[in-house]
Parts: sequence; structure tokens; C-alpha cells
Amino acid sequence: MKTKFLSIIALAIFTASLFSCVPARKLEEVKEAKDQCEVERKELKGINEELTTTNNELTDEIASMKSRIQALQRDTAIKGNSYRTLTRQYDKINELYDQLLANTEKLRAGADAETQKALQMLQETRDLLQKKEDELNALEARLNKERSNLELLRSQLEIKEKQLEGKEARVKELEAILNQKDSVMNALRKKVSDALLGFEGEGLTVTMKDGKVYVSLEENLLFKSGRWDVDPKGQEALTKLAKVLETNTEINIMIEGHTDDLAYRPNGNIDDNWDLSVKRATAIVKIILQNSDVTPERLTAAGRGEFVPIDDSKTTEARAKNRRTEIILTPKLDELYNLFKE
Repeated sequence: MKTKFLSIIALAIFTASLFSCVPARKLEEVKEAKDQCEVERKELKGINEELTTTNNELTDEIASMKSRIQALQRDTAIKGNSYRTLTRQYDKINELYDQLLANTEKLRAGADAETQKALQMLQETRDLLQKKEDELNALEARLNKERSNLELLRSQLEIKEKQLEGKEARVKELEAILNQKDSVMNALRKKVSDALLGFEGEGLTVTMKDGKVYVSLEENLLFKSGRWDVDPKGQEALTKLAKVLETNTEINIMIEGHTDDLAYRPNGNIDDNWDLSVKRATAIVKIILQNSDVTPERLTAAGRGEFVPIDDSKTTEARAKNRRTEIILTPKLDELYNLFKE
């Protein structure tokens, strides 16, 4: 029995030596790329919320300015009425003044007392006329100032309305792009589910979360325990998936390998669960490339080891769930990036 066990170990070491380890730097780059994608998605949501808040603030400010304009218009109408009243009074006084001038000529031939009285009345009338004229000029100046303020507020209102229109257009454009991406991903999820219909219930699930499609494959569908070469049935499923992905060129593909928390016994090619998860992800990348026209730049292989479990329980069933490979399909967001640059 011991001899048979040693033979199995020797065979595993010989097979593992045929493959090379993925450099640690590549693992770090993959992790950073994934984290960057998550950060950028959160930033996009934050910017969308910020634009919505700005849009609401501009709407409130425009409503306030319209109220001020209405108040100014009412005040202007009142001052206009006062101006017209003073104008009529001015005209009447001016008419009286003309009559007094005519009477003055007649009074010059009369008694001196009457003449002086008429002259005094004339002077008082002149003074009153000058006072009314000054009031009229002051009111006209205030009226002109109010008109200028009204025009300034109208100009500011037009600027604010244009700014609001621009913000609303950007928000609508962002929402349209995000909705379009969600529609594309929903359609892709259905295509993937239809293509892999025969494998669902046998260790394969297709779900959608946060705008991404997740294809999760359990270990028993792809690999033997501790191995990274894909079984024929797993290759069949991956080939069907690759055919769907090659026709959706606007989708990036992340392959993540996951293990359970049981320590992996090091051999010549694999040191631990990290190495095993990376080997499995890389093997799936190669199968997709060999069986489709998917371009390499769309693919990313990542090993997560035992550190992202589905179930934290220490049971056999939980560990079986955690030993999986996830193929994460993410839409390209170049349109959103270009919009923000503009």
C-alpha cells in the first residue's frame, strides 16, 4: 500500500513538473486590475449621484430666482403706476402755471397788492412744480435701476437654465449608457444560460450581480482533486461558453480559481492553494483561446486561493462549494470614461 501511495505521488510530481508557475508579479497585476475595476464602478455611481444632487440644487435655485423676478415685476408695476400719477400731477401743475402766467399779465395792470399776491402764488407754484419734477426724476431713476436689475436676473436665470439643461443631458446620457450596458449583460446572461443549459444542475450556475454575469463551475465539473487539467466534460462546457463570448466583443472576461481551506501538499510545481487556483484559471484561459476567436487581451486569469469562500462552514459540503471556478463577464466602460473626459 505504501509503495502504491509513493507511486501516485511520483506520478503527480512528474505531471505537475510539465507546467510552470505563474509569476507572483502577474498575480498582483491581476488583483490590482480587478480592484481598479471595482473602484471605477463605485466612482461612476458616486459621480452619477453627485450630478443628480447638482441637478436638484440648480432646480431649487431657478425656482428662487423666478420668485424674485415676479416680486420685482410687481414692484416695477407699482412704481410705474406712481410714475404715471406724478406725470399727470405734473401736467396739471404745468397747466396751472401757464394759467397763472396769463393771469399775471392781466394783474400787472391792477393793484400792486394783487400783483404781489399773484407773483407769490406763481413762485409757490414754481417751487411745487420743481419739487414734483425732482420726485419724478428720482422715481424714474429708481425705475430704471429696477429694470436693470430685472434684466440682470433674467440673464442669470438663462445661464442657470442652460447649466441645468447641460447637467440633465449628462445625467440622462449616463443613465442611457448604464441601461444599455445592463440590457447587454441581461441578454448575454440568457445566451450563456441557453448555451450551457445541459450543464446547469451538474455543478454550473449562471447569475447576474452588480451589472456583471457570473458563471460558476464547481470543481467536480472541471477538475479532479488537486489537479488543474480540465476533464472532457468541463472542456465541452467551456467550449460552448467560448463560442458565445467570441461574438460579444465588448465584454471582458475574468477567470478566478478558488480552493477550499485545506492545506495543499507542496510538490515540484505547486506550493499551495494560491498556486493551484492560478493553475486552474490559466488552464481555462488556454481552453477558451484554443476553441474560439476570443482575443487574449479580453482575458484575465486570477487565483484567489481559499480566501473568498462561498460558505465559511468547515463541513464537507461547504468546502465542496468553495472549490470552484468563476468566470466573470464585465462590460467595457470606454463610453463612460470618454464622456467624463469631455
